[in-house]
Amino acid sequence: MFGCLLRELLILSRGGQGGVTASRILASAAALEGRWAQAIPEFGAERRGAIVRSYLRLSDRRILRHSSVRRPEGVVVFSSRILELIDVDKVIPLDSTVLVNSPVRPRLGGRVVYSVDATGIALKLGLVIAGWPVVNTAMASAAARVFNIASLDSIVGALGEYFRGKLLEVNVEAAKIAWGEVA
Repeated sequence: MFGCLLRELLILSRGGQGGVTASRILASAAALEGRWAQAIPEFGAERRGAIVRSYLRLSDRRILRHSSVRRPEGVVVFSSRILELIDVDKVIPLDSTVLVNSPVRPRLGGRVVYSVDATGIALKLGLVIAGWPVVNTAMASAAARVFNIASLDSIVGALGEYFRGKLLEVNVEAAKIAWGEVA
């Protein structure tokens, strides 16, 4: 399924959306399938709503590099509004694939773009904290499918490392819906 030596992704989220957790879920799911993975958060003076960068590095061999990701093959954008706040051409390489949390697929200058309405999924399932839809599990699942990171079963297995009880059940449902709806 994996078939390459090293892959790197960038996750752009807002503080409180769960971008750091999503990178960890994806790394855990890849590890469940026998691959090496690094989830690399980039912290600063972030606050709820500020743009947060997280990185994911995947390989079929032990990863020796521990630097930040400079040229990701893919970018996962947790809010289409983020695209209005950044210079897309400076952050998202022209040849990268982009997954955006949006009910409609945005156009991003010739890039391959996928979308999933993770906010709608979170609202439908009641995944809201302090008035903010938490879209991490839906986006992690959609990213796993778009970037061929891990199977849905591995995503569901990884969710058990982060959630328990009813919260686990709801997050599994969000992951399943997003897996089926990403386009």
